[in-house]
Amino acid sequence: MSRILVSDFTISLDGYGAGPRQTREEPLGVGGESLHDWLVNTPTFKRMQGDAAAQSSEGDVDDQFAAQSMAGLGAWIMGRNMFGPIRGPWPDETWRG
Repeated sequence: MSRILVSDFTISLDGYGAGPRQTREEPLGVGGESLHDWLVNTPTFKRMQGDAAAQSSEGDVDDQFAAQSMAGLGAWIMGRNMFGPIRGPWPDETWRG
């Protein structure tokens, strides 16, 4: 039996995980990247991106949540629609990434 654990997922107050009007120029939709500002500005995320100087912000709820949800993280699994407006059949069956 397979098991998937979702430890964090950003959604807007109205329940969306991306902005409206997704296009190639706006792969997360208009304003979609701003949904993730809470995470990408945390010291935990910055350290994961290689910023060794990022200092922990003890007491900051966003950093606490980021640290807890990413503890022991092995992989990010994302669908093909995560960064682009691809719909319909997969265009290249040779790719097995």
